[in-house]
Amino acid sequence: MQIQSMHFKARAGAKLADQVLQQNLKTFKGKFVGARAAAVADFNTIGDWEAVRSAGAAIRQRTLQQLDVWIERFEAEATRRGATVLFAEDGAEAAQLLLQICQQHGVKKLVKSKSMVSEEASLNQVLSEAGVTPVETDLGEYILQIKDNEPPSHIIAPALHLNKDEVADLFERVHGTPRKTVIEDMTREAREQLRGHFLSADMGVSGGNFLVAETGSVAIVTNEGNGRMVTTLPPVHVAITGIEKVVPTLEDLSTLLRLLPRSATGQAISNYVSLLTGRRGAQDQDGPQHMYFILVDNGRTGLLGGDMQPMLQCIRCGACMNHCPVYQTVGGHAYGWVYPGPMGSVLTPAFQGLEQALDLPHAATLCGACSVACPVQIPLPDLLRRLRQQQTEAGLRPWRERLALRAWAWLALRPRLYAVITGLAMHALRTLRDRHQMIGHLPFVPGWRGGGPNHLARSMPAPRSAQRFLSRYQQLQHGQSRTSQ
Repeated sequence: MQIQSMHFKARAGAKLADQVLQQNLKTFKGKFVGARAAAVADFNTIGDWEAVRSAGAAIRQRTLQQLDVWIERFEAEATRRGATVLFAEDGAEAAQLLLQICQQHGVKKLVKSKSMVSEEASLNQVLSEAGVTPVETDLGEYILQIKDNEPPSHIIAPALHLNKDEVADLFERVHGTPRKTVIEDMTREAREQLRGHFLSADMGVSGGNFLVAETGSVAIVTNEGNGRMVTTLPPVHVAITGIEKVVPTLEDLSTLLRLLPRSATGQAISNYVSLLTGRRGAQDQDGPQHMYFILVDNGRTGLLGGDMQPMLQCIRCGACMNHCPVYQTVGGHAYGWVYPGPMGSVLTPAFQGLEQALDLPHAATLCGACSVACPVQIPLPDLLRRLRQQQTEAGLRPWRERLALRAWAWLALRPRLYAVITGLAMHALRTLRDRHQMIGHLPFVPGWRGGGPNHLARSMPAPRSAQRFLSRYQQLQHGQSRTSQ
């Protein structure tokens, strides 16, 4: 998938001006948030949600501290059960390894269940160029594939940015069937289109929510039956996932499965939890004859031992973006790469380099909602602040911004002068107020404009008086002292 994260500001402006998208995002806004809150409240009637969060975070942290040990254990156990484990340094190598497997088994068509790592590898494009037909079978991914191979805008609800009428028009045009507007009829139509592909595919490709080291298994968590069709019907199954997805034991997996569905969709458990181990045995009635794992690095080992290591704890639930006011306003495509929202604002510059994503560390309000919602306690605001610091230290921020920060730092070290300047600033701000006592335009501050074609309206209350905060605070403190006397 081509990286377009350098253009977040322009893309965000375009998304804000897209009235259809804005209405679709309003429909989505709060649904997952409310479902998660209800699921957590229900869990707290029988247990302690925060204790499970802490346990989940501890599992991920312990695993990352000895990631090589657990990967080797997984490789040994998976190989002992008949699977082949391959390693890819980056997305391009992962795609080439999959092509080699396709050539080895004469694969002409494969069916896929949702895999974000395959998006990192631009897998569908590489396969198509090599003459292999990939068919997305997750409903949201299928919709986007037939819609000009559009990338997902959310990691668990890929077509969240589209409404029912847009999908109805798409199905009518692509399937050549009468237009349907009842959701159940539309999903049945998609199922009818996909069923033949499941039965005729030469290979199934899946992602992996977790890899279990002690059994050599891959765990796949879905709400659609396509995941099991992809992994059991074709003669070859390839699971592609990141190296950080390994967990030591089945008991660890059970802890994380308490967190994942509740955080992602507000469910106590997803409709399907599949634990796949090795290839089909002589006594098995279904399953693949050949089983492969492609474990992808693509920048992950570079985070180990550094400031960004906590990001590898991520279990891809999407809770951070569901709760993020920026994501809720602009949607996922504004972020320009595979991962949107707060997680993407850290992962994209961490994996691809700060110079490839200058805007993303700033594409967040730092309100903290993401870290509160994160089931494995990733300190996302802290990581975003650290990336901002790294950008400044590397001279990657605009010179005007760096100059302004230096000027502020110089002024802040001189309290008396600071008091004079901020007092004058208070007077200046009062002159900018409109009849509603709001400030909708700030000179010398790019992007702060009221209204405009992109609807980038910003406003804030004007100061009620020219009194500075410190003076007001001291006055209140003095008043409280007199009262207490």
